[in-house]
Amino acid sequence: MTMSLLLSGIFSTNQVYMKTKLFPGRYESLEEISRFVVQEAEKAGLDENAQYSVELAVDEACTNIIEHAYGGEDKGKIECICTITGEGLTVELVDHGRSFNPKKVPKPKIGAKLSEVKSRGAGLYLIMNLMDEVHFDFSKDKGNRLTMVKKKEK
Repeated sequence: MTMSLLLSGIFSTNQVYMKTKLFPGRYESLEEISRFVVQEAEKAGLDENAQYSVELAVDEACTNIIEHAYGGEDKGKIECICTITGEGLTVELVDHGRSFNPKKVPKPKIGAKLSEVKSRGAGLYLIMNLMDEVHFDFSKDKGNRLTMVKKKEK
């Protein structure tokens, strides 16, 4: 059983709503993280396809945090910050593991036979194609921050 900690819930007059939760860096936390972001995506007014895109991107990103930033389970926490604006949803994932250079991650071969595809880079490619905006920020003091934006359909 996983435990999450609600750190804050903020609603301000300019119609920005932010909710933050802290999760253990464990694979069993992925389901709870998914429920959290889908709930916030629904509140943001995203349609079902957009909600699924957010869920899949966040699941992949959290898996990468556990595997690559922390090098395994129980080596750190994942902070998930969901911000709802009039335009849609912003999800920020913060960890304090190893950082990486996203520009050095090789792009996967799209259209290649499955047996020829290397698993490296496929998750990052997926995240970047599911979300409208993806930004990375790496700080020794503040940790690694992945910011993903999904906008409402107009």
